[in-house]
Amino acid sequence: MRVALTRRLSSVGAFLPKVPFDPDYRTMESGPGVEGVWMDGVPHLINSELKIWSSVANVTSIRIPGYWYAKRGLNPRPPTPIEAGRKVFLFIHGGGFTHLSAHPRSPISIIPRSLVELTDDAPYALAVEYRLSSTYPYAEQHPFPAALLDALTGYNFLVNTMGYDPSDIVVAGDSAGGNIALALTRYLVENKGSTEVSLPGPPGHLLVSSPVTDMSNSHVTPGSSAVANNKDIISNFYRNSHGTPYHDTPYQVLAYVGPFGAGIASCNRYVSPASLSPLMQCRFIGFPRTFIIAGGMEVLRDQICSLRDKMVRDMGEAQVTYYEPADAVHDYIIFPWHPDRPTTLKAIQQWLMSG
Repeated sequence: MRVALTRRLSSVGAFLPKVPFDPDYRTMESGPGVEGVWMDGVPHLINSELKIWSSVANVTSIRIPGYWYAKRGLNPRPPTPIEAGRKVFLFIHGGGFTHLSAHPRSPISIIPRSLVELTDDAPYALAVEYRLSSTYPYAEQHPFPAALLDALTGYNFLVNTMGYDPSDIVVAGDSAGGNIALALTRYLVENKGSTEVSLPGPPGHLLVSSPVTDMSNSHVTPGSSAVANNKDIISNFYRNSHGTPYHDTPYQVLAYVGPFGAGIASCNRYVSPASLSPLMQCRFIGFPRTFIIAGGMEVLRDQICSLRDKMVRDMGEAQVTYYEPADAVHDYIIFPWHPDRPTTLKAIQQWLMSG
């Protein structure tokens, strides 16, 4: 019943321009046990490729807020100087690129609140308030790569303002945030040691829950999870109002790709790293240890498996941990009532403590 109710609410919310109670990147509000912070933009960290995409999308790197979450009993913001070897989460929230927030009032805040409780070695999380995308019939704003620029701002803040070593950062994201987390990690890995821009090093760990990994329709085939898993909470993503599978581009994808059009979803490694299109040239050499979560009954399961397979091919099985409860729905770890949530958090805890 809870899954069915969530599915119905998500199908309605997908067509709203904004959830009324969610703050956005223009304001900052602290909350109980949480401290907000402003983070300066990073135009000096944008390479020529990203500059071209930013120019086409008419976006720039700007000042954005973030929110510190801390383990119970600690002050929300970590004390400086940062203790050597102390890990920290950089959290990028989900919401289909178009909804929700890093703010403590947002339901997604349950994830950073839970992550900081897993181990004493990582008692803080910084959640990035990235710019949300929208398109017709609403204002067309903040398409790719705006969210990537904002994630880079958060990462730079951890390294060059707070003083964290990149190897101690765990980049984490759920759903759309998992896509952005993958893109951020890719940017840092591909430009490591670049003579064009002086970037911080790549993170030591990557954690993604139900990540969006293919915004094209390459995984929408008869019998695929996108079609067969029609009881998932986001089953409307690939289905029309009659419940029939369709091949039109979903609103969330159109909002995110903006002026580039849906074609970019087949060939851009930052947008759809798991795309099956022969045009996609995407490798994962140099990526950090990665923990991937998928629900066995979610519509994105097949594309997440493709991501896993590509990462294992390039990184080796020892570097990639895949966790999939058989009956779990999309991004189930945001639901306190979901029976697979406690065991998943335990698995993440063991992974964090193992290296």
